[in-house]
Amino acid sequence: MLSKIAIIEGSTLLLLLFLAVPAKRLFGYPEAVTLMGSIHGAAFIVYVVTLMAFFAGKHLNLQQLGVGLFAAFIPFGSFVFEHKVLKPRQL
Repeated sequence: MLSKIAIIEGSTLLLLLFLAVPAKRLFGYPEAVTLMGSIHGAAFIVYVVTLMAFFAGKHLNLQQLGVGLFAAFIPFGSFVFEHKVLKPRQL
């Protein structure tokens, strides 16, 4: 479950950065950022809450939690986190 949420969070970040922001800046469509920003914000909150739940349930250690939180702020970071940390553990 956490793997799927990480992929969704990473995808929304990429859509925000590489689709919505250029749509706003290049084509004068600020609604794209408003819409995608809201979707990404919700996905980010779900991702962080789920990370904390997995940490509280002892499925992740403190280092993995920190890496997962850090990865959420870097484009493609949650994909790397999912592939390197979550996928081998099937979370």
